Amino acid sequence: SCPSSSSHLLKMAKQNSPPLAEVVKRVFEQQQSQVSDIEKSKTVLFQLQAKCQELEKEMNSILLETKTTEREIHLQDDAIEVTQYQCENLEAQVRVLYSENLKLRCDAERVQEEFEIILARNNEYREKIKEHKHVFWEMESKMPVMIELAKKKAVVEELKTKKEELMCDLQNPEGSVIKQVQEEITLLKSEITTLKDVINKKTDLLEEEKKKHAKLRKEIEVSH
Repeated sequence: SCPSSSSHLLKMAKQNSPPLAEVVKRVFEQQQSQVSDIEKSKTVLFQLQAKCQELEKEMNSILLETKTTEREIHLQDDAIEVTQYQCENLEAQVRVLYSENLKLRCDAERVQEEFEIILARNNEYREKIKEHKHVFWEMESKMPVMIELAKKKAVVEELKTKKEELMCDLQNPEGSVIKQVQEEITLLKSEITTLKDVINKKTDLLEEEKKKHAKLRKEIEVSH
């Protein structure tokens, strides 16, 4: 029964198995599919490798930027420390200046108070001096010598006034003194003209008398 059953199975296998050409075709197609998958995988691999290189470049660039940033941060930290130190020094100086300013303000107020006290004393002293001067002036003005001096001063002022009036008259052609002098000059000129006329007339008469005397002398000489 066993040999018959195995032969039966072989027959069934031969009946169910495809032809060889179809098997070869299927194998070829599978190989082509595998080759295509491999090519696709290679393409994807190349793309991934290129992407990986780009990412590595970006990462290196980022690392450089990070180092540069860290260096700048360190520099900024140093600058911040220096600035903080300077700020602390300035704050200390401000506190000192504020303290000195308060002291100066107190000193200024004290000096102002002292000045006002001194000024009040000076004003009081000045008023006393004025009173003493007034009393002394009243006493001095009643002394005989001062009375005489006041009279002399009044005379001097009067003479000065007259002198100024005379100076004004001399400078002003219409002044009273100039006018008086001009009138006197006019009178003198008139008198001089009159005297000249009289002298001329007397001279003419004298010449006529001389001529008469000469004529008479000749007549007398002729008669002798």
